[in-house]
Amino acid sequence: MSTQYSKSGDPARSLALLWRTTEPTSRRRTPDLSVDRIVAAATDMTDAEGIGALSMRRVAERLGVGTMSLYTYVPGKGELVDLMLDSAYAGMYPDGLPGHWRDGLRAVAHANRRLYLDHPWMLQVTSARLLGPGLIAKYEVELSAVDGIGLTDVEMDSTVSLVTGYVEGTVRRTVEVTRLERESGLTDGQWWAVHGPLLGNLVDEERFPLASRVGSAAGQEHRSAYAPEHEFVFGLERVLDGIQTLVDSRAGEDGA
Repeated sequence: MSTQYSKSGDPARSLALLWRTTEPTSRRRTPDLSVDRIVAAATDMTDAEGIGALSMRRVAERLGVGTMSLYTYVPGKGELVDLMLDSAYAGMYPDGLPGHWRDGLRAVAHANRRLYLDHPWMLQVTSARLLGPGLIAKYEVELSAVDGIGLTDVEMDSTVSLVTGYVEGTVRRTVEVTRLERESGLTDGQWWAVHGPLLGNLVDEERFPLASRVGSAAGQEHRSAYAPEHEFVFGLERVLDGIQTLVDSRAGEDGA
């Protein structure tokens, strides 16, 4: 998969567009066109076709306008990617987070996983964290999950990064499995139904006793070689267990 780079355009222009501090002033602008409409069209196309399909020309065709009309609103593809990222972040938490920190971080993890599954192209964008309103709002809500539980500000930032980083790592595997299923025409469960028994006959249980026993148990439990939902939830709870240890240690220090 190809990698795209955010912030490849002019940072000052991207920030002005992200925060909408400037508006196009060209007399040639198209009346029914806007930055938001361009971003929405680009996002819809990229969700369906991948980041490699994104170009100013193709977005213009999708909107039924000339390519040069887009440049009146967005200077180039780099700035457009910045806008798409920030737009995807905006509105992730319309109802806020549950009150308890563990429930809050669990909600953060599931929201970020949903974000990547809805917009898998985001995994192919190397972002320089150009701080737009969508990302800042996302960060504000996510920090609120661990506010007031005894962590320092730096620990709060690291805790949120730990959870979101875990999500990004696990969802990459899920997206890859989904892509493989689409290209092969076989789901992971269908693949396992065919190959599981064959592997069982080929693998020597005396030579590989643990791999045979554990692999067979996992395969029978999940009916597939990989169970994305189970792996995600299991790993997330272990991450939260680790954070619990930190939170408990801070409570112990306060009571000492």
